[in-house]
Amino acid sequence: MRRVTYSMGVSLDGYIVGPDGGFQWTAPDDGLFRFAIDQIREVGVHLMGRRLYEAMLYWETVADDHALDDDKREWISLWNPLPKVVFSTTLTEVEGNARLATGSVTEEIERLRAEPGEGNIAIGGAGLAVTIAEAGLIDEYRAKVYPVLVGGGIPFFAQAEQRVDLELLETRTFDSGVVYLRHRVVR
Repeated sequence: MRRVTYSMGVSLDGYIVGPDGGFQWTAPDDGLFRFAIDQIREVGVHLMGRRLYEAMLYWETVADDHALDDDKREWISLWNPLPKVVFSTTLTEVEGNARLATGSVTEEIERLRAEPGEGNIAIGGAGLAVTIAEAGLIDEYRAKVYPVLVGGGIPFFAQAEQRVDLELLETRTFDSGVVYLRHRVVR
């Protein structure tokens, strides 16, 4: 069965976006970008909310930019054809290899798990992750912890009042001071 993974950059104090709405402190260095390329190879479909979808549209528009380096071209070659499901109450259409969700997140995940296919079901966006976590559908949490305190904003972890036991699967420290933590949910 396909695993559901939640992966985001997060400040040391637990936020994916600061109180000003910014997340420029998550800009990856070369090592982190290569790591993101390796991780996206494991994904079969990406679920995302409207804000993340709109931010990631950048990659749909820059493919012809001759100034892009080889890593960015490789990312585009993996990201753009990747199937994406966008959850939004305001969008009426999406671009690229994306479609608007037609059911609840639980229904979409159940349908995707039942379909033949390879790769993880990746979640992008804290709001979407809250709903999926509350339904007990996240199999792995993958946090890239940045050495910065932002003092508030949108939290990485769901605020549901439930305990979730985790087993550490992997850690990695990058030259920039970012620490990658991969945990499996213990069931």
